[in-house]
Amino acid sequence: MGTARAALRNQVRWAILHRGVRTYGSLQTRRGDPLARFLFAPGARANPYPVFDDVRARGRLVETKLMHVTVDHALATGILRDSQTFGVAFSDVQGVPRFVSWAFQAPDPEIASPVDAPSLLAVDPPEHSRYRRLVTRPFTPKALQKVADRVEERAIELLDGLAGKRRVDIVDEYADQLPVAVIAEILGVPADMHAQFLAWGHAAAPVLDLGLSHKQYTAVNQALRGMNQWFDEHFANLRRKPGDDILSQLVNADPDERLTDLELRATALLLLGAGFETTVNLLGSSVAVLAPDEKSRARLAAEPDLWPQAVEELLRFESPVQLTGRVAWKDTEVDGVEIPKGTAIISLLGGCNRDPNVFDNPDVFDLDRPNSREHVAFSGGIHYCLGANLAKMEGQVGLRMLFERFPDLELAPHGGVQHDMQALRGYRSLWVDLND
Repeated sequence: MGTARAALRNQVRWAILHRGVRTYGSLQTRRGDPLARFLFAPGARANPYPVFDDVRARGRLVETKLMHVTVDHALATGILRDSQTFGVAFSDVQGVPRFVSWAFQAPDPEIASPVDAPSLLAVDPPEHSRYRRLVTRPFTPKALQKVADRVEERAIELLDGLAGKRRVDIVDEYADQLPVAVIAEILGVPADMHAQFLAWGHAAAPVLDLGLSHKQYTAVNQALRGMNQWFDEHFANLRRKPGDDILSQLVNADPDERLTDLELRATALLLLGAGFETTVNLLGSSVAVLAPDEKSRARLAAEPDLWPQAVEELLRFESPVQLTGRVAWKDTEVDGVEIPKGTAIISLLGGCNRDPNVFDNPDVFDLDRPNSREHVAFSGGIHYCLGANLAKMEGQVGLRMLFERFPDLELAPHGGVQHDMQALRGYRSLWVDLND
């Protein structure tokens, strides 16, 4: 009976949060609503920058038929950092029918998800403060150095495997594979499970989007269910025989502060999403930017110390995460606009990172940009991405070693295929000629 009830709940939730939202969003897209266009217009996900320009032309904060939206860097930064006024509890959005609020609060109670409580993405203080403190504790310098060493080792293995090949899908054979080594190091995932985690990770990635088809929604839930079941067994194994990975420390923490199994699963899934899918997109998009840019590649070859700066600029230029949302906890004012309690505001991070009031010539990739680090690719405030430094490290190591090994790498004539997702931007496949 419980299983049947959970299945019915999932179907109703899909009908409200996805089918209903897509139907309404498609209508508003035809009427020119800018946020609806970003989310649902054909071609907008492949090239969102005209939509960002449209939002910018309408004002710093734009009220749409869906939610308020901004591409203003300063405005978004202020909202993301103001945890006294704004939170992530989307179940309390003003003006939303009761059944929609119910849908936000009705995930399968037995299946953890990176977008539902108790995930760090979906909870506010004081719960968020407790989770964040416990989760960050095992990320010691020694643990992070071990992860960094594994990235270099795995990069060498993968590049050795590419040697002698002429044309490869660099996402499938490199950008996918490198972050899995990091996740395995953090979560204690055995080598024989890497391929399964890749499949689960890609299938679950659209969990951040609204308006999913029933097929997509079902695939997401099947992947989440598979990961939840595997992690339950994995936690039991780690309790019997702890490893030296970060997840082992979380599982075997002090009993007085230990996370529950549901909290552990939500945390593990968030680490998987933040540390894997985002980094895959960073690596793939960066190759697409740098491969045809001979001048920048020559600079990086001559001055390898520029790679940290290059990764910051790549994060600004092609943000792997495109949006994030906040809800006002109380009546407030933003840029002179009255914002009642419960109002939702979407910050389009990809647009904020091309704000001409902050970044000169924002549509140009510039290795010498003095303020690249001011990007908001990893959000901001208390919800700043837990894996930001790991992602940057993987980007620096992975890209530097790739272009040192294959300095004449270029995009293949038929190029690549981008993901068709709202929240995440990157390549599903990207063919390159190694010219080894």
